[in-house]
Amino acid sequence: MRILFSVLGLLVVVMVIGIVAKKQLVAVNQPLALPVATSNPSTGSPPATALVQTPQSAASQVKQSVEAMLQQPRPALEEK
Repeated sequence: MRILFSVLGLLVVVMVIGIVAKKQLVAVNQPLALPVATSNPSTGSPPATALVQTPQSAASQVKQSVEAMLQQPRPALEEK
């Protein structure tokens, strides 16, 4: 009887993990809905909301942000 409950418990755990993993994989594989950018016909200039960025420029932007955060001084601890 104990073995039966143990096996059933393990099957329930495996099912729950499978359901959560499936939901995560579906969420990761969905494409992002980007806003549609249109050009300004009066000026002929490209839109200000154009979201064109290469992976290299994204990586360098993250690197610059991290370096800027590291350069900031830490807040002083309050002494009691």
